[in-house]
Amino acid sequence: MKDKKAYKPCDLVIFGALGDLSRRKLLISLYRLEKSSLLEPDTRIIGVDRHAETNPGFAQITHTSLQEFLNKEIDDSVWKRFSARLSYIKIDLTQPDQYEQLHKVIDQKSRVMVNYFAVSPVLFKSICQGLAKSGVLTEESRMVMEKPIGHDLASSKEINDEVARVFNEKQVYRIDHYLGKETVLNLLALRFANSIFTTNWNHTAIDHIQITVAEEIGIEGRWEYFDKTGQLRDMLQNHLLQILTFIAMEPPVNLEARSIHMEKIKVLEALRPITINNAHEKTVRGQYTAGYLKGKAVPGYLEEEGANKESSTESFVALRVDIDNWRWADVPFYLRTGKRMHNKRTEIVVYFKQLPHNIFKDSYRDLPPNRLIIHLQPNEGVEIEMLNKIPGIDEHLKIQKTKLDLSFSEAFKKNSIFGGYEKLILEALRGNPTLFLSREEVEQAWTWIDSIQAAWAHINEAPKPYAAGSWGPVASIALLARDGRTWEE
Repeated sequence: MKDKKAYKPCDLVIFGALGDLSRRKLLISLYRLEKSSLLEPDTRIIGVDRHAETNPGFAQITHTSLQEFLNKEIDDSVWKRFSARLSYIKIDLTQPDQYEQLHKVIDQKSRVMVNYFAVSPVLFKSICQGLAKSGVLTEESRMVMEKPIGHDLASSKEINDEVARVFNEKQVYRIDHYLGKETVLNLLALRFANSIFTTNWNHTAIDHIQITVAEEIGIEGRWEYFDKTGQLRDMLQNHLLQILTFIAMEPPVNLEARSIHMEKIKVLEALRPITINNAHEKTVRGQYTAGYLKGKAVPGYLEEEGANKESSTESFVALRVDIDNWRWADVPFYLRTGKRMHNKRTEIVVYFKQLPHNIFKDSYRDLPPNRLIIHLQPNEGVEIEMLNKIPGIDEHLKIQKTKLDLSFSEAFKKNSIFGGYEKLILEALRGNPTLFLSREEVEQAWTWIDSIQAAWAHINEAPKPYAAGSWGPVASIALLARDGRTWEE
């Protein structure tokens, strides 16, 4: 059996280690990597925050987080290994002199320092200055940053400029956790390893593509942040556009980061602008009202705790997106994302073109199109909808729709199906930037989103209401209906 490739161990420093992101996602994901024996033996996890804690105190907080968010029993032997990696340092992130304390735990000769910024972007500048002043960084050091990287192009450039003063672009790992999901990664294999799709992945065979990211949750205590951001900037600017680039990009030369980033940027550059001239026809903004979700009454957006009753922030967005290149000429992409939707679902539906002639009129007046359905969550997998003959010896040959269903959990029972964070944390520790965003990608996406935001500001219309537990405002149905299409539901 071939030995597993050895990677250099790391000092993973989590800034904001006691915060929500760290406790809910990062520490849980690191424990899962430990359980699967994917962390290098000498890798250390160093929590940094402004609260006074001891090493045992941080370990106890981590254990409590696992009990609360893991949804599985904690394995004592795994916890013993994992807790031995943990240490903690109290640092006021706004005080550059305090970063000197990192010298107590950082081993520059034996391990690579990976700095995870699990804090608000307003602290990025202070952290970068503190790290630079302390002298703990080397050419091998890396930094991982979370979204939001700004709220528009100008603020994004400001954040990236501050980071670039200390870290060069090869050292910067910008996370979008959707890019760590198995089904998103499988788009590369689906598209570029299977001739049945590779040769039919263009305007000659595909009618249109739908991308849905639906959330059941409302604001969940994030009112102040979300109301300043909105669904367009919170979800569509990053998650949906990243999924779009993987679906639409040209074949990369190889699987190296540079090759993939180049093709994704080309897609973003080819997005047809949405401006005040076409925003009415291409976009729908919505805001949820009180309704019922799984039989339980839930409040409307303006009734949430701490709400501004006059807010016109959107909790739902639907767009028709056109890509101006040869491959996707006249193939619309319909994107929608919203909170308090009917159920939690993230999926891509590829509608292939209908056949021009139908000899099976006893079964269908018009032959339905073949569909490729890619489920990202909650149940990852791929379905192909096709037409087959109904078994029997009746005199008429009748057909019906059937599905070839590839559920990842069923097809790969011996393989662990991880969430997005596990994969991306592991790749950051191993120094592989392929699944992370380049600065140019982020800024090109903001350029396109800023145009939509400016159009909405000029039009100055209130978002369309939709009842919590529904699939969004009626106007989103009309967005497709005017093209003779319907949403996949």
